[in-house]
Amino acid sequence: MQTLPGMNLIAGRCGPILLTVFTILSKAHGDRNIYPSSGVLFVHVLEREYYKGEFPPYPKPGELSNDPITFNTNLMGYPDRPGWLRYIQRTPFSDGVLYGSPTFESVGKPTIIEITAYNRRTFETARHNLVINIMSGEDFPLPYQAEFFIKNMNVEEILASEILGDFLGAVKNVWQPDRLNAINITSALDRGGRVPLPINDMKEGVYVMVGADVPFSSCLREVENPQNQLRCSQEMEPAISCDKKFRAQFHIDWCKISLVDKTKQVLITQELMRGEGILPDAGEYKPPSETLKTRDYYIDFLITLAVPSAVALVLFAILAYIMCCRREGMEKRNMQTPDIQLVHHSAIQKSTKELRDMSKNREIAWPLSTLPVFHPVTGEMVPPLHTDTYDNTNMPLMQTQQTLPHQTQIPQQQNAGEFRMTTFQRFEVNGIPEERKLTEAMNL
Repeated sequence: MQTLPGMNLIAGRCGPILLTVFTILSKAHGDRNIYPSSGVLFVHVLEREYYKGEFPPYPKPGELSNDPITFNTNLMGYPDRPGWLRYIQRTPFSDGVLYGSPTFESVGKPTIIEITAYNRRTFETARHNLVINIMSGEDFPLPYQAEFFIKNMNVEEILASEILGDFLGAVKNVWQPDRLNAINITSALDRGGRVPLPINDMKEGVYVMVGADVPFSSCLREVENPQNQLRCSQEMEPAISCDKKFRAQFHIDWCKISLVDKTKQVLITQELMRGEGILPDAGEYKPPSETLKTRDYYIDFLITLAVPSAVALVLFAILAYIMCCRREGMEKRNMQTPDIQLVHHSAIQKSTKELRDMSKNREIAWPLSTLPVFHPVTGEMVPPLHTDTYDNTNMPLMQTQQTLPHQTQIPQQQNAGEFRMTTFQRFEVNGIPEERKLTEAMNL
């Protein structure tokens, strides 16, 4: 364990106050043993410069090696670290930091942390073990604890020993304790805070918990008065007299300060009430012995399949009887339908069938409406308007005046003895030719 020189300088400057911050720099190739105390801030720096020696240099000799290196830390045999230990590394070109406050439950139990370094250029790895032997912190009973929220700092900045020492020195001037320790440091992101926008050099914020052996000063108690509580509820900055001692370097959010007096905390032991949700204490669990009788589930399996199958079969039989055996038939339907309706229905079906047959093949015989008819004068059979090979796709919308076999041209007298030929087309009414206009035109 190695303490930074900055800690000794601050300790000498602050007089009898004891500032304890453990900062260990790993330089050994094998397993490293460290001995932090429970309830006191623990900081371990993973230096990139040390791990660079584990990887081969650049191909060209003499070039500076600045490979991006990242670290992965976990408890041996587990995928993550212990709950009290945190890790941060901003970029692959910065050092990694392990920090946290060991708990009293881990005292006397060696905690082995596997540290794996990844070279992002060569994809090589190097692994070392860090053995953390947590010592009891009975020499530092600190019943009065205060947690400050620093808005203009990130967690890796406050972990630097010089900055943390300056903050503890400012707290000492306000609190005036005999012993002062940094207990824990937590990033605001771990408390549900949001990532700040990358503008105006905004910071994430960090919570710093310190402990002392004397009650809180009057300046720290100012946060609890009703006026400042009202200002905090209105999102206004409270009026704290000692804020100027921090303002030069640290921006404290006084509305988020937490003061804990453990001397007033009384442990309340409540007897466990046995209820419906709590089983009686029967000791350790004893699994059933191997002498239990085996059970045959074949009958249960058959019942499970037979009952639903029988129900489905009955329903299917009922549906089949309704659909097949209860049909009245076409004969009964035709008997109950009027004849005129059946004739109309049959005519529609025949016309529909004829149109569908014509659409399938255009070379079939022409419909009945285009069959040859008798000439109204001679009685001879006249061929249809178009032959079977006539291309009806090029037929114009309106027929031009042309001489056809079923047309009759009648001369008509005009002025000055001139005659004009007028064409009359045959008309039929109920199958009888209409010859009245033709006769009148011939008598002119």
